[in-house]
Amino acid sequence: MLRRFLAAAIAFAAMATTGTLAAAKLSSKPQGTEVAFVAGVQKDLTARFATPAEAEKAGYIRFTNEDDTGSISYTNLTWNSPDPQHPCQLWYSVKGQLLGADYCVPAAHQAKAPSLWGVNPQRWQIFGAHVHYIYADAMGTLVYGHATSVKKFTAAGGNLEDPKPATIAKMGLVKSAAQVKRVFLFPHLWDLEVWVLPNPNGAFADKNPNVKPSKNASTMGM
Repeated sequence: MLRRFLAAAIAFAAMATTGTLAAAKLSSKPQGTEVAFVAGVQKDLTARFATPAEAEKAGYIRFTNEDDTGSISYTNLTWNSPDPQHPCQLWYSVKGQLLGADYCVPAAHQAKAPSLWGVNPQRWQIFGAHVHYIYADAMGTLVYGHATSVKKFTAAGGNLEDPKPATIAKMGLVKSAAQVKRVFLFPHLWDLEVWVLPNPNGAFADKNPNVKPSKNASTMGM
């Protein structure tokens, strides 16, 4: 789930979006043709990705901690959703319950918000590129929710088309490149967030009162 990143606009300057302010004027509940889209997504994704294990089997990897919505995000590293059956991200609760999904469209050649699947284009948000990394601590435990800016990564000699653990180590973000288990570019893209778990506030709301974040939840999932 990406809305939490808006709070980090200072750290990732390009991530504040034009779509966010427009979306704020809309009802968070599906309208018109959006009703069928949300119903279809909820039925399909719940059937195929009910648990993190099913998501991982399909190629999704975890990359965040629990955020203040109670969500832990997984991505398939495919940043272009061709249809509602292929979200770029899935979110799960700490107990492994499917909560929602993100849909992505690359923004490099898309000046206007996407008009897809009967969803109001104003619901799409645009996010700036950044680099995520997952590493193992001294005990071998995987550590999630860390990212750096494209500017800093490339300044350290990093290649955005083929990011390497060595660059993360060179930046001093970890002690050794061997600790880094995954590093990837989160590209500049349009993003649509949808709650799969029924939400009385609406499928496009920021939070869901049916989900109670744990005490350890981060305000950014980082």
